[in-house]
Amino acid sequence: MYLNRITTGFAWLVALGWLWKAITAWRGLPTIPNLHESRFNRSPRNNPSITVIVPARNEAEALSACLQSLLAQDYPNLQIIAVDDRSTDATGSIIDQLAAANPQRLKTIRVMELPEGWLGKTHAMALAARHAIAMHHPDYLLFTDADILFQPEAIRRSLAQAVESDADHFVTFPTPIIKSPGEGMMLGYLGVMGLWATRPWKASDPKAVRDSIGIGAFNLLKTEAYQKLGGFDALRMEILEDLMLARKVKILGLKQRVAVAPGMVSLHWAKGATGIVNVMTKNLFSVFRFRVELMLGACIFLLLFCLGPYVLLALPATRVPSILALLAIAALYALSERHSRIRAAYFLLLPVAALLFLYSILKSTLLTLKAGGVTWRGTFYPLAELRRNAAPLK
Repeated sequence: MYLNRITTGFAWLVALGWLWKAITAWRGLPTIPNLHESRFNRSPRNNPSITVIVPARNEAEALSACLQSLLAQDYPNLQIIAVDDRSTDATGSIIDQLAAANPQRLKTIRVMELPEGWLGKTHAMALAARHAIAMHHPDYLLFTDADILFQPEAIRRSLAQAVESDADHFVTFPTPIIKSPGEGMMLGYLGVMGLWATRPWKASDPKAVRDSIGIGAFNLLKTEAYQKLGGFDALRMEILEDLMLARKVKILGLKQRVAVAPGMVSLHWAKGATGIVNVMTKNLFSVFRFRVELMLGACIFLLLFCLGPYVLLALPATRVPSILALLAIAALYALSERHSRIRAAYFLLLPVAALLFLYSILKSTLLTLKAGGVTWRGTFYPLAELRRNAAPLK
């Protein structure tokens, strides 16, 4: 009898948690500006200058399309700096060819050696930012990745909204390109579970310090705000540099703003569910600041809240709360589809996605502990050094 009460109470706790998450998302997600709306089809006030920084290491497969989409932007006061970060493939030659054809808009920086005490990506971005500020004095800096695709109006509309909202830090959510059911299953699940980590509609609330949004695909900052944050020089050993940059923005009381723009900024994560698992394996342990206790707590939460409702469907006493929990999760998938374009029907594969995500977390942790560190962009970093430099997620 006592055990039944505990099980029933737990089932209702899970159901209420998911229902509350669905209600708050239903109220909050529609308040995020959608840059596709006609009212956002405008040019930035006062025509501010912007430099786009693209760090690239062995990105020959995707880089050309990324840079060409940036070169095709319809905003004129824009320059691009592409950083060839010690690439061993054709990345450097791709940048050189495009720079030669577009000398006024695209510049190249080449990194031959990585200084001690730096991750490759943070070093490449910090180096390019210092160069841009010294040579071009841009009003804004946009940091992106080498596999991102931009529609021609993406930067103009985003920058206009950043200026209009007086944002120090502005994020336009990228849209995942889905090429297989496995990709849709995993990315749909990650999108919904991400709502437990942060509420994107609260990014603009200075009191909601924990609700910060940083996405490597589109991190736009006022140059003066970037300098106030200490730039990426202050995050030189941070694997989650985009998340920690966003967290610093909120902690320092700077203005953070976000927007959705389905298909305007897009990327293909990886090939199939297996590819996404492999990508996550590289850095999932770092999400928990390389702390085993935080990782285990997250795994327990995922087991209880993602798989628990399915297991408890079998018990008559917990069937109603389990159904309510699953309906709330399905509603979150439907709400997320509006901006992610990932079909809500992937809700049906949630148990599989949850198990694969748990597997990715455990695999990332075990491989990191076994190796005593991680290999990131071709360089090995000892675990002790990463832990020493990993700031807590306050």
